[in-house]
Amino acid sequence: MAAPARRALCGAARGWRLPRRPLALSAAPDPSAASARGGSPWRLLGALCLQRPPVVSQPLTPLQVEMAELLRQIEVEKSQYSDHEIRALKETQRLERKKADIYDSDDDDDGKDILLSQDLEDTWEQTFLQFKPQPRVTEADQKNDRTSLHRKLDQNLVLLVKEKLGDQETWILPHAEWQVGETLRGTAERVFATLSQNSMEAKFLGNAPCGYYKFKFPQAFRTENNIGAKVFFFKALLQSGNLSQARKKNDHVWVCKEELGDYLKPKYLAQVRRFFMDI
Repeated sequence: MAAPARRALCGAARGWRLPRRPLALSAAPDPSAASARGGSPWRLLGALCLQRPPVVSQPLTPLQVEMAELLRQIEVEKSQYSDHEIRALKETQRLERKKADIYDSDDDDDGKDILLSQDLEDTWEQTFLQFKPQPRVTEADQKNDRTSLHRKLDQNLVLLVKEKLGDQETWILPHAEWQVGETLRGTAERVFATLSQNSMEAKFLGNAPCGYYKFKFPQAFRTENNIGAKVFFFKALLQSGNLSQARKKNDHVWVCKEELGDYLKPKYLAQVRRFFMDI
C-alpha cells in the first residue's frame, strides 16, 4: 500500500509543477509557522469556491416539451371554469336576453358602469403584446467575455483567479494561508473580503469544507518543516454585486463546469469537479 501512495503523491506534485517559491507564501520555511500549526509540516490553506447560481431556467429538452404539452392538455380537459370564464358566460347570457327583449334592468347593477370581460381581455392582450422578454444570450456570450458575470445565465458559474506561484502564473480558486486564531472558514471569508472590498454579498454554505486537496512541494523546496500544502475548499453562493474594480480584467474569469478544464491543471481539476455540481 505504501508504494501506490508514494506514486500518487509524486504524481500530485508533478501535476502541480510549482517552481521556486511554493504557493508564493514565503521565501523560506518559517519554523515558528510550523509550531503554530501544531508541529505539522503541512501548510494549511483556505480556498473559496464562489459560485453564481443560474439566473434563468435552462431550455426544455424535447422530452420535457412533449411532457409539458401532455400535462397542459390534461389540465384543459379536466379543468373547471375559472371566475373570469363564469363572468364571461353571464355577460353572454345577459346580451342574449337583451336581444330577446326579456332584459331585466336589475341586471345593470343599479346603473353602474360595467367593465365587460371582453374589455379586460383586450387590455390584457395589449399588455402582453408590449411585453418583451430579455434575451437568453447576452452580449458577453456573443463576445465570449469570460470575465463577465452576465454570461451563461442558465448555468452555474465559478470564479477562478490567476495567481503567480513562484515564476509561473496558474489559474486556481482564490485562496489564502490559514492564520493563527481563525477557523478555516474564517480564512475563506477573509479571501472573499479581499476579493469583494464590500462590493459583493455572498452566503457561505456551512462551516465544513466541501472539498480537499493535498500536494507536496517539489523536492528542491521541501524541508522537514515544510513538506507541502493542504487546501480546504469552502463554497459560497454569490447573492449580489461584482468583483472589486481594483482587480485587473484579465486576472479572473467566471466559468461553467465544462470550461474548468481550459484553466485548471488535471489533478486540481479532478478535486474541484467533485464538489462543483452543475444542477
